[in-house]
Amino acid sequence: MGVGISLSGLAAAVANEGGAGVISSAGLGLLYKKPGRDYLESSIQGLKEEINKAREKTKGIIGVNIMVAMSNFSDMVKTAIAEKTDIIFSGAGLPLDMPAYIDSNSKTKLVPIVSSHRAAKIICEKWKKNYDYLPDAIVVEGPKAGGHLGFKDNQISDDNYSLEQLIPRVVTTVKEVEDQYKVKIPVIAAGGVYTGQNIHDMLKLGSSGVQLGTRFVTTTECDASDAFKETYINAKAEDVEIIKSPVGMPGRAINNSFLDKVKLGQKHPIRCPFKCIKTCDISSSPYCIINALFSAFKGKFDHGYAFAGTNAYLAKKIISVKETFNDIMQEYNMSK
Repeated sequence: MGVGISLSGLAAAVANEGGAGVISSAGLGLLYKKPGRDYLESSIQGLKEEINKAREKTKGIIGVNIMVAMSNFSDMVKTAIAEKTDIIFSGAGLPLDMPAYIDSNSKTKLVPIVSSHRAAKIICEKWKKNYDYLPDAIVVEGPKAGGHLGFKDNQISDDNYSLEQLIPRVVTTVKEVEDQYKVKIPVIAAGGVYTGQNIHDMLKLGSSGVQLGTRFVTTTECDASDAFKETYINAKAEDVEIIKSPVGMPGRAINNSFLDKVKLGQKHPIRCPFKCIKTCDISSSPYCIINALFSAFKGKFDHGYAFAGTNAYLAKKIISVKETFNDIMQEYNMSK
């Protein structure tokens, strides 16, 4: 849910409806930038404030998404744990050392995000061997997700890598771990899950739950600007496309004039102001991705673009989180 899209407002609203609301830690250093405080310091302060704001609005479950690829990954994990957030979700790389940050008094659950059964197995093995700890759940994100994707370009449209294929494989792998260590590790399906029918299908395949992002962008409580939400409502199916991100991964976004100019080679950053992503090479990057996403969050699409899942074009209007939950449940019940 990227830079500024899912903060305390959306997370708390989701938690109040019985879901696990998730705060994105990406780009908080921009949202909370103040004179005399650098990007990394601002990121820490921003995360603290967003968690506290969410706690003031809900007694429900609040999580934080922290990408392994972030240059301040360690600081963000430490901050989330210190603030007693309920869950840390972590992908965009394998979070192989995440259990090192907790101790016996920690309440925070650790949930890695993977794109294959092999990654799930590696994480389980490494965590158990090095920390005597196993994931509290595992999110499996398929290639229909919005934003950065953990797949090669040729895998994104290959049915062998679809979420429908990934879930049974991960469930089987996790079941072996569960049986060996007598534990329960819920598998959560993500990436292209939008309707109640999608949820029904994922549960039938063996997942214990689902993660939705795109569906909640067009809610009143989503922290993005109305202009950002309108890009989803105005999008057609063909507008949602795969782009090449400056961080070295494919991504899914809604096409606009900014991206058209990138394709024509008309964009190039002058400098790297933040060093926010480890894999971003400013010498070859066509633009600064965090500035582009921050601009989009504010509705300034001449300077940025919106990440979105493959089903973003299904959005028709901006409604509340409560209404969204009700609609999803109605769709789910009709699919039984």
